Amino acid sequence: MNTFPISSFWPLAIGFLGLAINYFVQGGTAVFGGPNWSGDKQKMEKTLGLWGMGLGGFAQFITGTYLMVGLSWFPVYRNAAPLYMAALAFTIYGIHWIVMGWRRYIGGEVGPEGYMALAVLVLSVLGAVSFHTAGDIPATILFIGLTLIYVCEIFARFLDKTVFHKGVGVFQLLTGSWLLYLTVGVTLNFANGAHFWV
Repeated sequence: MNTFPISSFWPLAIGFLGLAINYFVQGGTAVFGGPNWSGDKQKMEKTLGLWGMGLGGFAQFITGTYLMVGLSWFPVYRNAAPLYMAALAFTIYGIHWIVMGWRRYIGGEVGPEGYMALAVLVLSVLGAVSFHTAGDIPATILFIGLTLIYVCEIFARFLDKTVFHKGVGVFQLLTGSWLLYLTVGVTLNFANGAHFWV
């Protein structure tokens, strides 16, 4: 018997908005450069690292942990099956952004991220398949965007071609835009009883 009240308020908007902001910062800088950039590459890397750790990393990690605890220790969610995939993805993407952000901040070697991208590509495809199977098309679109980011990331790391680095940035901006839509939809649906397609 479940002694915990069922919650209909999933913390998805925290993870969506955190990653959206991070993708705008990372992708916008990759494609267009930073506004009013001083030209100091080391300072730019440190700034991008902080945004990666804070918004891409911490916001997603908190969301994933919150979901996993709510699914396992304190089972408070209905329709929990799709949330398991969300909890897995938010947690792993969060940790991966903390590592990548820290690597940028300290000026570490970028090469090993090619191998990371292989595994995270599998997670992205897994998410697209899982949410498509569950009939959640908005989440499927999100994971298709993530898949495209990591396909470009693999080519960028192994071939080191500018076009693939720019491709990562373009798909981060596009996926970040979709994440903003999901943030608005989830927030207004939960908080105001709206009926956005999310």
